[in-house]
Amino acid sequence: MNELVTTALELAAAGVPVLPLRAGKVPFGNCRICSDSACGGRPNMKVPGPCRCPDVCHAWAAATTNPHVIASAAWARAWRRAVAVAYHPGGAGLTVVDLDNVQAVTWARETLPATRTVPTTRGEHWIYLGALRSANAVRTGVDIKSLMSYARWRGPGHGLMVALPTSVRALVATEETTPAPGPVVSSDRERADWNGAVAAGCRHTEKYVRTGLDRGLALIRSRTESGAASQTFGVARFLAAQHTQCPGPCGMDVLERQIVAAAVAVGVPEKYARRAVANGYAGRAA
Repeated sequence: MNELVTTALELAAAGVPVLPLRAGKVPFGNCRICSDSACGGRPNMKVPGPCRCPDVCHAWAAATTNPHVIASAAWARAWRRAVAVAYHPGGAGLTVVDLDNVQAVTWARETLPATRTVPTTRGEHWIYLGALRSANAVRTGVDIKSLMSYARWRGPGHGLMVALPTSVRALVATEETTPAPGPVVSSDRERADWNGAVAAGCRHTEKYVRTGLDRGLALIRSRTESGAASQTFGVARFLAAQHTQCPGPCGMDVLERQIVAAAVAVGVPEKYARRAVANGYAGRAA
């Protein structure tokens, strides 16, 4: 217990809100007064209430940097049963990309900007500066832990922590949905092919651009179960990066329509597909 409390106090002193985790590495349940959130909840929850309970109630919302609370008699009962320390990433202005398996780690190394990483039992935590909405299963084996969530403290990790990139924000902002039960047609009903007429200032050949586009569209269409929106972002970012040295115009709007249409066809709502492409285009220099 003393070791866990010491770790918690050190984190709190650094501005990281902490809480104890019980067996199963989950937060402690609410006390009788707070059962079923009858007290109204913590002031920092989504629906703030009048709760002033000194105990470790309301999961992540109990996290604090107050050393007097952490070392209090009310929390001591929890620390005696605790098995680990957790922290509230969003409360510290951080986002944790929780990579739950080897495949997810490989994807992150190929897709996301390098940042501080912490080894976990099955994968890694990638920690970025900046907070955003938490979301589970943004793609296979990947959860986003930030606001209204907790992460188990597994040590300081290694590497320089960098600012939260557009590519991570896109995973949450696109709000991926399950595939549509039948064919879905984008509002861009007319097919517009990329060619020299719309890309008079592009330094690439038509074959080069179309080969990259076709490969990208195939990747999006393969995401029939999950990950289509984030794949859309990745394809848009990759294609945009190929044209950073072109004098322009490069006909990026034509490429956008075809990328969006591919995403919509596998169930991504059109407005989210457009947002993913816009973020990909904007994030090419990130």
